Amino acid sequence: MAGLFITGTGTEVGKTNVAAMLARALVAQGEKVGVYKPVASGCLVAEDGQLTSEDATQLWEAAGRPGSLAAVCPQRFIAPLAPPRAAAEEGRQVDPLLLRQGFEPWRRSSTVVLVEGAGGLLSPLSDADDNATLAADLGLPLLVVVANELGAINAARQTVLAARTLLPQLALAGIVLNQVAALPGDASLTSNSAEIARWCEAPIVATVEFGAETFTEGSNWPELCRTQ
Repeated sequence: MAGLFITGTGTEVGKTNVAAMLARALVAQGEKVGVYKPVASGCLVAEDGQLTSEDATQLWEAAGRPGSLAAVCPQRFIAPLAPPRAAAEEGRQVDPLLLRQGFEPWRRSSTVVLVEGAGGLLSPLSDADDNATLAADLGLPLLVVVANELGAINAARQTVLAARTLLPQLALAGIVLNQVAALPGDASLTSNSAEIARWCEAPIVATVEFGAETFTEGSNWPELCRTQ
C-alpha cells in the first residue's frame, strides 16, 4: 500500500497543514489520494448536532473531497485532550478495532493514503494504542513533522530515535521542518535544517516557511509514499 503515516514531535507542530499540502501535491501529480484521521479530539458541535473535526475537514478538502467526510475521521470527541481521555469525558471509549478498520475503505479506493496521527509519535490514541502501534499495524512509512523553532534538534532526534527503536520494521520516509509561527529573533530558524540533517538518521524532505500553503521543493512525493 502506498502512503504515509504523518506524525510529529508533539502537538501544534503543523501536521495537518503539512498533510494537506502533501495531499494537494499528490493530487496535482495524478494520484487518487485518500486521507484518514483515525481519531480526533477538540471537535466542534455542528448545527445538526454532529461533531466535526477541523483537521479532517482540511484534509478532505485538500484531497478533493474523496469519499465522505465522516469516513475521514470516524471517531470524534469534544474535549481538547488526548483521545482516550476525551472519550472518557463523554463516558465513551476509543474503539481500537475501528482505528484499523477505518483505514480499509481508503486503502481499497485510493492509490495513496495519507494517515495523520493525533499528537506526537508516542501520544495515546486509545487505552491500548499510541501512534506508533497504529503506524506499525498499518505498515506505512513515517513522515515526521518538526516545528522549526529553538529546540527542534532535540525534538527531532528524540522522535527519530523512538521511531527507529520501536518501529524498526517501518521505513522512515523523512522529516518535514515546518515553521508554525513568525518567531522574530529566533536565530535557530536558519540553522535547524543543517543541524537536524547532521544529527538525525532521517533525511529532511521539505522545509515549510511560515504561512506557506505549498512546498517550494520539487520532491517526488509519489515515490516517497512508496518508500519501503
